[in-house]
Amino acid sequence: MNSRSAERWKVVVSCSESRPSFERFPTAPTLIQPQVVVFDLGKVLLDFDFNKAARALAGDSSFSADQVLGLINQTPLLHRYETGLMSTQEFFYEVRGLTGYRRTLAEFCRQLGDIFSEVALMVELNRYFRSQGLPTYIFSNTSELAVDHIRATYPFFSEFTGYILSYEHHVMKPDPQLYEIVERTTGAAGGRILYFDDRAENIETAHRRGWQVFLHDRPQDTLVALRQSGLVP
Repeated sequence: MNSRSAERWKVVVSCSESRPSFERFPTAPTLIQPQVVVFDLGKVLLDFDFNKAARALAGDSSFSADQVLGLINQTPLLHRYETGLMSTQEFFYEVRGLTGYRRTLAEFCRQLGDIFSEVALMVELNRYFRSQGLPTYIFSNTSELAVDHIRATYPFFSEFTGYILSYEHHVMKPDPQLYEIVERTTGAAGGRILYFDDRAENIETAHRRGWQVFLHDRPQDTLVALRQSGLVP
C-alpha cells in the first residue's frame, strides 16, 4: 500500500486502534484533539521534481539528464547526504567528480535546490492549526542544501514551532530513533501527535508509536477528512 494507489486510499488512525484502518473518503476518520501537529515537508507542504534539477545539471556536465537523475533521486549518495554523513561541499565534489559538472558550488546549489513548489492548501492548514494554539513541526528527510534554499525562498517555512530534520540528527525516517526525537522535541507522544506524511513506511512507524496519522496524497482529500473529523471547520 502506498500514497499513490489508484483507488486513493488513506490511512487514518486513532490512538485506540490496534492497527491502521484504510478508509475511502468520504468516510470520516476517528480522531482525538491533538497536542501537536507534525508535517512531512516534501510532497506535503512542498511538491518537488528532481527531473528539473537533473535537466539543469546535465546542461553543465557530461551526463545526460537521465544519468544525473539516477545519481541524485533517492539514491544511496543522496541518502548519505540527507543523513548528514557528508557535507554540502563533499556532496558537490562527489557529484562533480562523477558527472564532470563544470559550474560552481553556488550554481550547483541553486540548480539542485530549485525543484520545489508550494502546496498552498497545506500551508494554510498549518496556519489554521497555529491560529488554534497548536504547536506545529516539520519532520523531514532532507538536506542542508534543500533547507537553505527553502528557507530563503518560501516564507511559510519560518511559521513552525520547530523542525526535526534528518541531516541534523544523522538518521532518516522510518528509523524509530528519529520519531523518538520528535517526541522529545514536542513533549508529546502517542495519540497526542497528529502526523501527515505521503510515504506508507513513514506512516507505519508513527502508527506503531500510537500517533494519529494521515497517509497524505491530495490536499483536497486531506482537508475533507479533517473537516469530517471535526478538527477543522
